[in-house]
Amino acid sequence: KIFEIDKKMKIVRIGYPLALFEPGNIPQLLSSLAGNIFGMKEVQNLRLDDLELPKKYIKGFSGPAIGLRGVKKYLKIRKRPILASIIKPKEGLTTEEHVALTKQLFQAGIDLVKDDENLTNPVFNPFDKRLALIMREIRKMKKPKLYAFNVTASFDLMINRAQRARNAGSKCIMVDILTVGFSALQSLRKKFPELIIHGHRAMHGAITRNRKHGISMLVLAKLARLAGIDQLHTGTVVGKMEGEKEEVLGINKFLKSDWHGLKPVLPVASGGLHPALIPKLITLLGEDTVFAFGGGIHGHPQGTKAGVEAVIDGLKAAQKRISLKEYGISHKNLKIALKMWPEKK
Repeated sequence: KIFEIDKKMKIVRIGYPLALFEPGNIPQLLSSLAGNIFGMKEVQNLRLDDLELPKKYIKGFSGPAIGLRGVKKYLKIRKRPILASIIKPKEGLTTEEHVALTKQLFQAGIDLVKDDENLTNPVFNPFDKRLALIMREIRKMKKPKLYAFNVTASFDLMINRAQRARNAGSKCIMVDILTVGFSALQSLRKKFPELIIHGHRAMHGAITRNRKHGISMLVLAKLARLAGIDQLHTGTVVGKMEGEKEEVLGINKFLKSDWHGLKPVLPVASGGLHPALIPKLITLLGEDTVFAFGGGIHGHPQGTKAGVEAVIDGLKAAQKRISLKEYGISHKNLKIALKMWPEKK
């Protein structure tokens, strides 16, 4: 039933009988709501902007197994964001080079390190070797650390890699949620309830970016939460990736909110972040967020360790409500970082 038409905004609200939908089946839900209608000749532009689901339907999903609070509890982090880093360059490093950077990041104070979205099992940096050597380093750390191993692959191989990660002692895996698909994501969650699943949204722009056509990131975030993601990339507002303030804040608010008993999801801000952006990130996104830095750490003129120190000092300054410029006077790596990436008003 069409129960509301806003001709000015060109928004139509449609209600569907619950009996049409099979419990716990995201692929069937998408096939129904965003299926053949997008292929109709008469439809020039169509966008699925939001999705309201009844409690009875939501109860058919288990949702996140660990969730926002579980991740922060494991890392023993309370009143601050989780600091993360992506290894850069994202591809091309040998396993030894990759592990050496990971070790530097952890020792300097980073909480979570992750593979990038397209690093899986290349010949120069095989998955199993990377897994074994990084887990060896994690076991040496005095504080809890997480590494998100990218298990994105065909279904059987993805499940096999997740199992190998778990067997090696890993607590966290990463998956590109859209390229593997929601069916695979639901199965991954069901098979590994003890693992933190870090969700990367690679390819989302092909679906979400056109404001007149496609599916919004908010809808994809709702589906990812149903499927059981514990952490999800949602945008930064101030970084290099597409995503307007209102949209990103709306998605993050939803992920952290109560949703008929499903655990909250930890939003991840990633893409073009550097130390000068930290005060804005704190103000906009809050403490219950992952701030993930790639080039904004590794691109520091004094190297990766100095890049981490600049990020940590930037966070301390923001928490103390001291300007980065003032704090940088007595913290040289932050001062250098601010010359590399100047603060913008």
